[in-house]
Amino acid sequence: MSDALEVTTDTGVVRGRRDANILSWRGIPYAAPPVGELRFRAPHPVAPWDGVRDARRFGAPAPQRGENRSSEDCLTLNVCRPAAPSEHPRPVMVFIHGGAYVSGSSARPLYRGDHLARTGDIVFVSINYRLGALGYLDFSQYSTPDTVFETNVGLRDQIAALQWVQRNIAAFGGDPDNVTIFGESSGGNAVTTLMCTPATRGLFARGIAQSPPAASVYSPERAKTWAQRFLELLASEAGSPQEALLSATPEQLVRATDQLTRWCADDQPGTRATAPVVDGDVLPQHPLDAFAAGTAHSVPLIIGTNSHEGRFFPLFMDIIPTNKSRIEEMFAETDPAVKARVLNVYPGYPGRLAAADLGGDVVFWEPSILCAQGHSQFAPTYCYRYDFSPRLLDLTRIGATHGTELLAVFGFGTDGLGRALTLLGGHSGMRKVTELMQSHWISFARNGVPGPEWPRYDAEKRETLIIDEQPRVIADPRRQKREAWIGYRHRR
Repeated sequence: MSDALEVTTDTGVVRGRRDANILSWRGIPYAAPPVGELRFRAPHPVAPWDGVRDARRFGAPAPQRGENRSSEDCLTLNVCRPAAPSEHPRPVMVFIHGGAYVSGSSARPLYRGDHLARTGDIVFVSINYRLGALGYLDFSQYSTPDTVFETNVGLRDQIAALQWVQRNIAAFGGDPDNVTIFGESSGGNAVTTLMCTPATRGLFARGIAQSPPAASVYSPERAKTWAQRFLELLASEAGSPQEALLSATPEQLVRATDQLTRWCADDQPGTRATAPVVDGDVLPQHPLDAFAAGTAHSVPLIIGTNSHEGRFFPLFMDIIPTNKSRIEEMFAETDPAVKARVLNVYPGYPGRLAAADLGGDVVFWEPSILCAQGHSQFAPTYCYRYDFSPRLLDLTRIGATHGTELLAVFGFGTDGLGRALTLLGGHSGMRKVTELMQSHWISFARNGVPGPEWPRYDAEKRETLIIDEQPRVIADPRRQKREAWIGYRHRR
């Protein structure tokens, strides 16, 4: 593969940019702009273009709070790879950003992938997809013969992006038969959900789910009530729900989404209104059931969480059950014996830190364990827990919280934010953890297995890699907590 900046895709030629030893192409459309009559519809094919398309700048983020450049015309992706030619196709890693399905963008500096591509000699792809009401509320109940609202359009966007990768990545030097999807938070949920989506069979060879809220997938009945509540919050004066949804500005949709998110966090804690739906079509089965039954794609999986996931949220994104009132409401439909057993393994509850740890565990850790124990019966599965915490995070009692592993995965541990977090100590540890995680992630993407010191997970031994300055493997870490949660039923 040459180091040419102009690449021919199936819809036209794109011209990228060179930065030192990295070539990158940004803002490539993988689907038609989902605007006008295509709002709330499955992604449509891109219209081919004449000439050479400038692919040196990132595309607009999906509409969301705090993003001035956002646009409904957001279905773009980015590719980067080492500039040096390669005699063989390179492994491909496709990253799906997080943000609770209401925020985030592939353009954020942390997600640009240059360091990972350079270190691993891979082709890195990152994608934008529809967020909030535009991507993750189910308005299908309001469909008419003339106006169709489809389900799971954000999930369908991700499928369309993976289909684009299959058709085009060879032109960028990537191997379409060696694609790894990975994501964090809602991006991790995307990974576990895509593994249970029939349309993605054959589109990727393996997956990495970092801190996935894997249970955050819901029934049509629950989604229907959220759509109804959303229309109430939208408070449109249009004559029909169809007119209200199609005539609302992106800003109005974002505002109502934020209101629905806050309402849901208090009224139905532990659930997420903006999330995939078991629609019987794109997603026929809840992922937790699919992993348990072996109907998820039988591809190798890395899955794990951070040791104190929940401590991030009261400070930065107050949407999960991390206080007593929300936790009590969350347990309202739970067997009292299960509730008592769970509360007993969080000493200090209802204190701030214990409540935050409980909320993080129920949203991220406990569903991840269910995925791992199910999938490990049918395909190679590797489980981790990220424990590394620089002294600053220890002193503030935040610890290894939600998202902190991203610095290591993307090689930012010694740059920018990584340097700030290690001002009081931990710089050497951050460097070691970065090298460790990148070596495992790259080995997995290249060969389907992480490093030899990381054993496969099974429901008997439950061997888990603890990622820290001194990594180690522990059999069934947090066994007491795991057993305490047995019998808890997530709201669906």
